[in-house]
Amino acid sequence: MTGQRVVITGATGFIGSVVLNMLARIRDESGAAALRLRAVGRQAPRAAGQVDEWIRADLSDPRSLRGSCDGADVLLHLASLIGPDARQCGVVNAEGTAALMAQARKAGLGRIVHLSTSAVYGPGPHRGIPVDGVVPTPVSAASRTRLAAEEPALAAGAVVLRPGLVIGTGDRWVVPGVAQIIESTQALWGGGRALLSLVAVVDLARLIVRLALGHGPVGGTVWHASHPEPVYAADLVRALTGRGVLPAVDQDLPEAECLVRMAASGCRVSPRQFGLLAQDHWYDSKQIWGAAGCPPGPGPLACLDEAAPWYREHLAEVVGR
Repeated sequence: MTGQRVVITGATGFIGSVVLNMLARIRDESGAAALRLRAVGRQAPRAAGQVDEWIRADLSDPRSLRGSCDGADVLLHLASLIGPDARQCGVVNAEGTAALMAQARKAGLGRIVHLSTSAVYGPGPHRGIPVDGVVPTPVSAASRTRLAAEEPALAAGAVVLRPGLVIGTGDRWVVPGVAQIIESTQALWGGGRALLSLVAVVDLARLIVRLALGHGPVGGTVWHASHPEPVYAADLVRALTGRGVLPAVDQDLPEAECLVRMAASGCRVSPRQFGLLAQDHWYDSKQIWGAAGCPPGPGPLACLDEAAPWYREHLAEVVGR
């Protein structure tokens, strides 16, 4: 690890901020000469001293990325745009990634980790499939452009990670989405029998850090990056209920009836998003943990002990608006 210089995008985001915290701790424990951290993005990391250098840049402006990877050894590309605007998603996710990878190749980086998503596969059900076990058919603008972004990343020699649903402190989609569904339906959907690929953000961050420091597979490859054991939707809801994040539900409804209630209540979770939680979306993720020599941890639900207070506070704020 001596002298490693790491560039990270998305350092202020949900996943990237956890990765940065881990890398900064390793640097501080090992000595400043062991690891140098450079954040590339529109905003500097909030905590002083987390990075050794910040380059103000925007993925939507390729000119701002020039020189961003110069003198570095590793690139962690963890930034992406999640939203409905297809044009802007294309500019940031696809074109921005291509421009960044061009800089990485120009700088001769030996290690690149690129964060994608299992949402590139599109609607399920998917049951224990290997990488590209089904043809990717992404539905949303974000997932279509994130799939497109994989091409230049792979061409640059990146290890591409496709995690499923990521939960933990800072999650503003998965558990908040479940909370909205429960609030609008007052029920569990389809018995909660859907098997889901989940990963705790702290475990995914550990994996990314491990890859960043030179462990694991060669580049130009795609890997699923959820916890190896899928989680039943019912077990996720029970775990959240048991920690006071969600109210208890004693009713079970078919998926179709849940969708009717969601529409009637104005639930912001779309039918497509509901399908990600109501149908099997389970991707074989065993290989990456072994290849990286990184224990996957006790499972994503274990992170809820620490994350529950954050979820309760966040949901209270959202409801109170």
